[in-house]
Amino acid sequence: MTEITVPGDKSGNLPLLAIYADESCLGNGREGSNPGGAAGVIEYVHPGSGNLTRWDYWVSEPATTNNRMALRSVIEAFRGISRKGVQFRVVFTSDSQYLVKGMSEWVFGWMSRGWKKKDGPILNLELWQDAVDAVRGHQANWRWVRGHEGHPQNEYANYLAVRAAREQTSSGGIVASVFDEWLTAERAKGRMAMEPESFPDSDRFRALRPYPTVARPTMIT
Repeated sequence: MTEITVPGDKSGNLPLLAIYADESCLGNGREGSNPGGAAGVIEYVHPGSGNLTRWDYWVSEPATTNNRMALRSVIEAFRGISRKGVQFRVVFTSDSQYLVKGMSEWVFGWMSRGWKKKDGPILNLELWQDAVDAVRGHQANWRWVRGHEGHPQNEYANYLAVRAAREQTSSGGIVASVFDEWLTAERAKGRMAMEPESFPDSDRFRALRPYPTVARPTMIT
């Protein structure tokens, strides 16, 4: 397991990370226990040298759904980068509209009503709460990318998530990435012609407004 400790930029901003995450649920929607995985690749560019460093993470569940694992992709990523109280600016990219819309829009309405919806229960409520708590203290920007269209970082996160679902494994935190080796192997098979997405421009980063602090409802409320 690795801890990410990196310097901020010369302007005094928090250091910037790019996280590309994906989820998998084998047999999603079918009856019975459907194993799933969540995973991502974390990128950092040193502001002085320009060197790019990557880390991976992945987790699995024996019986789950795609939406649950999308939320876990956030929880595991932000818990992993938050060790020792380090804070970051994060551009988080996922192909799950459920996740991106939820973290950038829906949760604000739910929290304003004490973690309640206007109509019916909030599905995966505890995971939404865990995700917000994990992100709190960081500055986040949420991006959606269309999945399965050859985007290298997204395809790699999908590869990690599917492998985790099939093998029911966990990285146990953040570990050194094998993205470069995977990309080389894919290109040798005639795949992944698209270049990896460039690291985000620090000067153009715009954070979502902070999440308010709202107590979790008890069983009584």
